[in-house]
Amino acid sequence: MAARIKKGDQVLVITGSSKGTRGEVLSVSPTASKAIVRGVALAKRHTKPSQGQPGGIIEREASVHLSNLKLIDPKSGKPTKVGFRVIEGGAKVRVAKATGEIIES
Repeated sequence: MAARIKKGDQVLVITGSSKGTRGEVLSVSPTASKAIVRGVALAKRHTKPSQGQPGGIIEREASVHLSNLKLIDPKSGKPTKVGFRVIEGGAKVRVAKATGEIIES
């Protein structure tokens, strides 16, 4: 199945403790249907000191399920659903349902 949300996309969290937060997708795991978004779902990790890095409590982004994210339309800046369209030449592209614009990857 084609990816509706990809690395580098701007997304909005639509449910959960970080509801209403916007951020950039840092990585996507399609097999687990999860993504890591900058500044969303921060979790504290207790780390031991290692060579070149002090120990302590570090905040990191935890993964968020893809169903809890909505893509931000690059043209309008509003959240939108994502569809697909085959253009001339046989290439399959992502399309914003709200505006019908092609989403550049």
